Amino acid sequence: MVLLAAAVCTKAGKAIVSRQFVEMTRTRIEGLLAAFPKLMNTGKQHTFVETESVRYVYQPLEKLYMVLITTKNSNILEDLETLRLFSRVIPEYCRMLEESEISEHCFDLIFAFDEIVALGYRENVNLAQIRTFTEMDSHEEKVFRAVRETQEREAKAEMRRKAKELQQARRDAERSGKKTPGFGGFGSSGMASSNSATIITDALIEPEKPKVAPAPTRPSGSSKALKLVAKGKEVDDFVDKLKLEGENIILPSTGKRPSEASKVLPPPVNTESVHMRIEEKISLTCGRDGGLQNMEVLGMITLRVSDENNGQIRLQVSNNDKRGVQLQTHPNVDKKLFTAESLIGLKNPDKSFPLNNDVGVLKWRLQSTDESFIPLTINCWPSESSNGCDVNIEYELQEDALELNDVVISIPIPSGVGAPVIGDLDGEYRHDSRRNVLEWCLPVIDVKNKTGSLEFNVAGQPNDFFPVNVSFVSKGNYCDIQVTKVSQVDGNSPVRFSTETSFVVDKYEIL
Repeated sequence: MVLLAAAVCTKAGKAIVSRQFVEMTRTRIEGLLAAFPKLMNTGKQHTFVETESVRYVYQPLEKLYMVLITTKNSNILEDLETLRLFSRVIPEYCRMLEESEISEHCFDLIFAFDEIVALGYRENVNLAQIRTFTEMDSHEEKVFRAVRETQEREAKAEMRRKAKELQQARRDAERSGKKTPGFGGFGSSGMASSNSATIITDALIEPEKPKVAPAPTRPSGSSKALKLVAKGKEVDDFVDKLKLEGENIILPSTGKRPSEASKVLPPPVNTESVHMRIEEKISLTCGRDGGLQNMEVLGMITLRVSDENNGQIRLQVSNNDKRGVQLQTHPNVDKKLFTAESLIGLKNPDKSFPLNNDVGVLKWRLQSTDESFIPLTINCWPSESSNGCDVNIEYELQEDALELNDVVISIPIPSGVGAPVIGDLDGEYRHDSRRNVLEWCLPVIDVKNKTGSLEFNVAGQPNDFFPVNVSFVSKGNYCDIQVTKVSQVDGNSPVRFSTETSFVVDKYEIL
């Protein structure tokens, strides 16, 4: 048996995937496959046809053909057996016997074909062996992964042991009367920083700050070292010139443009001795054709007490959320009291909350793929036209109770095509030619301004205008969780308090 080639082709003879086992040019194999449909006689039910030089052994696969091209002196019985094995291999890698599916898994099929035939002769293999060979299962790799997982588990166990030792050392220091940083495991909230990866952490222990060693003094006198001060002054002068020319300068301290760096709500001016920050971050990913891939809202209530007379207090929490948010209190908070009466208080009522320190007392998490939970829907419709691509983008506020401020919808623009031609527009726009981004700016989106649209034309393809990113800030939170009352533990007398609520974006993109 000498097998020249194995191919999957259409009924018109178009090759989708072909593997040649002997030296053969592309034009030669394409010519043989193009001639194959013309040789078949529909009146006879044969599975092979012959020409003067080659034999075609074939099997229909719905709208396709599995074809083996052999020499005329090959054993046709062996050819038919080989053909059946080829036909059984294809469904192993392709769920549907369609041209697009075959093209997508063409390399998988070629690797499998190479396991069946070598140099024109069939190997003594079955379907299970082919599957094993193509998977390239390695015992050494499994051993390596098992060793690595064991090392990771040991490292995590060692980390937990060290954390327990630090906690025990802190407790011992408290018993001996020494001043310790933090308070009983409470840590400062990570919500205030926009660079924090997540709001909710597994351990709320504030690590001790490393001591900074004083810089060694250098002897005075002339030196040939570079003078960085003069260079910095030149850079500052250059930056000032760019600002005068109207350029948007990246701030080196934050790594963000001024418009992005300012997207943090200013702190309240007048705060009481008991002040709370109710902060939420949203991370959302949608598909361009609809469908919510993932949405996660993380929130936390942070308490700060600045008067020692108000250290022993309890917070009344009102949870009006109907979406199934998951709540979790700090380990030092009385969980039974919170479950029964929605009151946040310490397990030991004789203790006080720490003075002049941010304490995270309650955190929550909401995760869903329900499209009705999306606070602000973005619909982007790019369509090709004779003079480029027409892009229509619109927004709609789904949560009437929210008021979104400083909304920026960023649409990527292809590089080197110039500024887009703006048509209908609600709000303002800004084209950043250096970042190749068109920013649609809206000061406020609320119930009175629920919908808006932007139309523009620019050269490009529809895929060039994704992903679309959204950023905003809000003084109202998404999950309706508020602190309604603060009272003393002894006597239940009310305490004046102030709250600061913010709802910001961690990631909001339409892919």
